[in-house]
Amino acid sequence: MRAIIWITMGLAVFAIMMSTAFWYAFADVNGEEEPRKELLVYCGITMFKPIAEIARVIEKQEDCQIIIARGGSGNLLHAISVNQLGDLYLPGSHSYMKTCVQKGLVLETAVVGYNKAAIMVQKGNPKGITNDLANLANPEYYVVIGDPDSGSIGRETKRILQRRGIYEAVAHNARALTTDSKDLTKVLADKEADVVVNWYATSVWPENSPNVDAIAIDEQYAGKKTLVLGVLTCSRHPEIAKKFLDYASSPKGVELFKRYGLYEVE
Repeated sequence: MRAIIWITMGLAVFAIMMSTAFWYAFADVNGEEEPRKELLVYCGITMFKPIAEIARVIEKQEDCQIIIARGGSGNLLHAISVNQLGDLYLPGSHSYMKTCVQKGLVLETAVVGYNKAAIMVQKGNPKGITNDLANLANPEYYVVIGDPDSGSIGRETKRILQRRGIYEAVAHNARALTTDSKDLTKVLADKEADVVVNWYATSVWPENSPNVDAIAIDEQYAGKKTLVLGVLTCSRHPEIAKKFLDYASSPKGVELFKRYGLYEVE
């Protein structure tokens, strides 16, 4: 299972790296006399919806094109580090942005929202699972968790379970690891798993709410997490990237993040 997971992660990183490199190469040889400005935004999956809406606003305002590369926050950070291409980065955990700053990859940052991890179960909670994190170590349940090396929810899950003192037990009990929040939702919707840990925001989306229920985790283990958007030092259009940043952190941007469960955390 571990070998399959690492192969999948490697392919995900490779796909992001190749697609971004190809995109920039194509942008340079499209043959236009005055090529339209193009920006690349790296975005964790849970934040894709509000970022996509903001992108449409900035595209119209600045007469540009914005491409969004979405995936596990760790995979995206690796692609940024290797390719040195792109304009903005929004990971699902502030720890990834701290790494970006330490590596000198970021010009400017702003807080755009908040998120929080929750226990998630199939709609109606047919197994009657409680908010006790120890349930994740119970072999009676089919448990799936995020991989801490590929995405923000995996990293946050590990942190929560380590604080509870049961990470190794849960990792041993888990039937599978996934790369991101999308796959964690899917295994519940497909009734392949009984319980996962995922970002709360995903449970309120219209396409997910009919399939999953969120159960709050005690604050002593899972607190509110800050979402930080950053302008990358490798940005080819930092003036537009800054306008994107300003809009995302403005009252209008905050309303978008609220709409998708990424600000007011229960």
